[in-house]
Amino acid sequence: MEENQLFPVFFKLHRLQVLVVGGGNIGLEKANALLQNCPDGNVTIVSLDFLPALEEIAHQYPNVTLIQKPFSCGDLLGKDLVIAATNDKELNYRIWEKAKVSKVLINVADTPDLCDFYLGSIVQKGNLKIAISTNGKSPTVAKRLKQVLQEAIPDTLDEVLNKLYIIRDKLKGDFSNKVKQLNSITDVLVKTDSEKI
Repeated sequence: MEENQLFPVFFKLHRLQVLVVGGGNIGLEKANALLQNCPDGNVTIVSLDFLPALEEIAHQYPNVTLIQKPFSCGDLLGKDLVIAATNDKELNYRIWEKAKVSKVLINVADTPDLCDFYLGSIVQKGNLKIAISTNGKSPTVAKRLKQVLQEAIPDTLDEVLNKLYIIRDKLKGDFSNKVKQLNSITDVLVKTDSEKI
């Protein structure tokens, strides 16, 4: 039976340089996903043409740069991640080839076999962020799960996280002892109603 063997990672995009190739709807979707999660992310978008919405994004976010030109391998210099977001499969494949040679992680939109990473559906409640992956099988299922979790997780959870952060800093002892204390404190979060009585 096939299993999802992806290793979930949360990138600090404000410390990385991201290249998006494509100025159409796919590029817009990917740029929005990046910036919704990290408004301070450093994003360069290369394309022959840009949707007006992408031009608005570049005006709104000073860390977003639009470069109007055809893609070239030099665009990968200094980049940590690249997203091939054009509707041209041959161009996307060429971008993938250049990224692999340059040892830059790449996501090729709608082509799971050419992706080093996926952009999952994200559930966020303040500091809590949950990424959902279906291993590239069904982004639609991931979006539906996102809706369910977004509604199920209370907004007040961020307040709990902030208080636990303060408690964690005040705990004494080694790492193992601190983990035991935090497990005891947070046990109430997973108890059923009958267990709480």
